[in-house]
Amino acid sequence: MISLPTRQAGSIKNYFVDEAGDTTIFNRRGRQMLIGKQGVSQYFILGVIDIPDVKAISVELTALRRRLINDPYFKGVPSMQPETKKTYFAFHAKDDLPEVKKEVFSTLRQHPEFKFLAVIKKKKTVLRYIRGRNAFDPKYRYHPNELYDYLVRRLFKNLLHSADQFKIVFARRGNSDRTISLRDALQAAQERFRQQWDVTDDAIIDVTAASLQESAGLQVADYFLWALQRCYEKREDRFLKYIWPSIRLIQDIDDTRRNPYGEYYTQQNPLTVGVLEE
Repeated sequence: MISLPTRQAGSIKNYFVDEAGDTTIFNRRGRQMLIGKQGVSQYFILGVIDIPDVKAISVELTALRRRLINDPYFKGVPSMQPETKKTYFAFHAKDDLPEVKKEVFSTLRQHPEFKFLAVIKKKKTVLRYIRGRNAFDPKYRYHPNELYDYLVRRLFKNLLHSADQFKIVFARRGNSDRTISLRDALQAAQERFRQQWDVTDDAIIDVTAASLQESAGLQVADYFLWALQRCYEKREDRFLKYIWPSIRLIQDIDDTRRNPYGEYYTQQNPLTVGVLEE
């Protein structure tokens, strides 16, 4: 039986989950492959960040955002105006100016106690799976939620046993409420851990969905994921290197050049552009 970490009664973990890239494989009719086309990513990435003191980082990011909004240097910048519903309300790496990104990354770098983990799926591998499955089951049709839920189970496989309660906030995807489906995926991950290690674990899982405006934790997750996506999609790793002290595990599950289960990047095995598969 595995020796689990000792945990205090009533202990709580705060996890914030976001994504980078998209789950798109085909066009709406399911006929044309779109991977790598304009606006469609090569990879889909799901990440989670463990933040010990959520209130503190919320106060810190709010103060930073207000300071930048009131800085004359940014006067008249569209993304800093309330009507655009962008940086004025929340940090979002895709929308934020380079100067704003630098300020946010500098803030995050001061928090090595954050623990970021991610799992990466190469979408061309998903495409091979779909075609292989269709060869045996012509009626099978790929659904984006399939990929998302699979990565949820993979990402959380070993993350749901170190506290009595887990408060997990997912970035809201579209207009649908998938809270029940996500809770099911998390409970499946929890059950697989129990079975694999023959342990008893009755931790409570509390799942909610929120927008970036509603959650400072999701804003932090967004920035970590943007840096990771930049490394894979643009082959630029300077942002990821800058916040690497808070990286705990990056699972590139389709890079099987050395291991059949993929490549795991950690503090001892850093991820850089130079080690990525071509």
